[in-house]
Amino acid sequence: MSEQVYIRPIGFAPGPQSEEGDAVRLAGGLVYASRFAVILRKDGRVVGRWRASPESIAQVLGQLPESVGAEAEAQWGNLRKSHPPLELGARTVRLDQPQVMGILNVTPDSFSDGGKHVGDPAGTRDAIAAMVEAGAGIIDIGGESTRPGAEAVWEEEEIRRVLPAVEAAASMGAAVSIDTRRAGTMEAALQAGAVLINDVSALRYDPRSAELVARTGCPVVLMHAPGSGTDLHAKSDLGGGGYESVVFDVFDALRERRDAAVAAGIARDKILIDPGLGFGKSLGDNLALINALPLFHALGCPILLGASRKRMIGALSKEAAANARLGGSIALALKAMDAGAHILRVHDVPETVQARDVWRGLRDAALTDFGDLPG
Repeated sequence: MSEQVYIRPIGFAPGPQSEEGDAVRLAGGLVYASRFAVILRKDGRVVGRWRASPESIAQVLGQLPESVGAEAEAQWGNLRKSHPPLELGARTVRLDQPQVMGILNVTPDSFSDGGKHVGDPAGTRDAIAAMVEAGAGIIDIGGESTRPGAEAVWEEEEIRRVLPAVEAAASMGAAVSIDTRRAGTMEAALQAGAVLINDVSALRYDPRSAELVARTGCPVVLMHAPGSGTDLHAKSDLGGGGYESVVFDVFDALRERRDAAVAAGIARDKILIDPGLGFGKSLGDNLALINALPLFHALGCPILLGASRKRMIGALSKEAAANARLGGSIALALKAMDAGAHILRVHDVPETVQARDVWRGLRDAALTDFGDLPG
C-alpha cells in the first residue's frame, strides 16, 4: 500500500496579530496562513483529513502513520520557509514579494502574439525596454509555441529565433529567462546572457538538460505537463487518459521532478516550480489547481504561475479572444498573489505591476492597522 501526505493551507489572515500570533508567514511572502488541512491518501484515496493551526499542528502530525511522518515534517517546514533572492547575473530578484516576469515570444505561431516580434529587431528591443521600464523583474524569451497542436521546432531554428532577443535583453541589463526544453538552446542562450531556464517539460524532454543546468548552476523552473514526448499536452502518458485527482497528481509529479533534479546535482535552492496551467488540463483542472495553489508551497520551492491570457479565461468570459483577456489575467494574478505565488509570468506587464503594487499596499496596511482598532 502506498501512503502520501499533503499539508494544504486553507485559512488565511491579514497578519499574525489578527490570530494572536497563531499564524505563519507562508513561504516567506506577504501572505499569512492560520489553518491547515492535513490530508492522508492511501492507494490514491483520501483516508484521513485533519484541521490544524500552527499551535496544534505538532499534535496532528504526531498521529500520522510512521511511513509519512518525515514527509509531513518536511512539508510543514517548507510552508514556513523563506526563499533567498534569485541572483540572476547582475540583477537580484527578491522573493519576499510577488515579482512580474514579462513574456516575449519570438515565434510565428504563439497563441497570443504569434509573429509580433519575428523579423523586427527594433520592435523587439522596444518591447523589452517597455517591459523593463514598467517593472518586470525578469524577461522570459521563447522561440517555440507550446499551445496544443503546435508543431515542434528544430533546435537550430529555435536558437536562431531567440539569440538576438536574448542578447538585446541582456545588453539592457535585464534578467533574462530562456523558455525552452532543449539543452542546445539552453546553452546557447546562457552564453548570450540568459540567467534562468524555464523548461515546460521539467527537464524530461532532453536527456542532456539536467546535466547542463547542474553544471552551469543557473536557476531552473520545472513546469508540470502530462506529456513526455513531443506533445506535452498528452494525458495518455498518465496511463489511462486522465488524472485521479489533478491537484494531488500534479503535486506528486512536481515532487518527483524536484527530487530528480536534486539527484542530478541541481541545488535545491535553484529550483522553482510551475503547476502548468493549460497543459493537458481541462477548465475544471485549471480552476482546481489555482484554488489549491497554496498547497504547492509544501514542496519547498518558489512558485511561478503562468495564467496570462490562457484559454480558461476565454472559456469563462464568452470566448473572449486572447488579446481581450486582460481583466481575467489580472483576476488570476491577484488570486495567485493571495496564494503566495512568487513570480507571475504575464503578457501585460504594466497592468500587472500596477495590480501587484496596489495589492502590496493593501498587504502592508493590513500588517500595521490592527493596533488602531478599538478593543
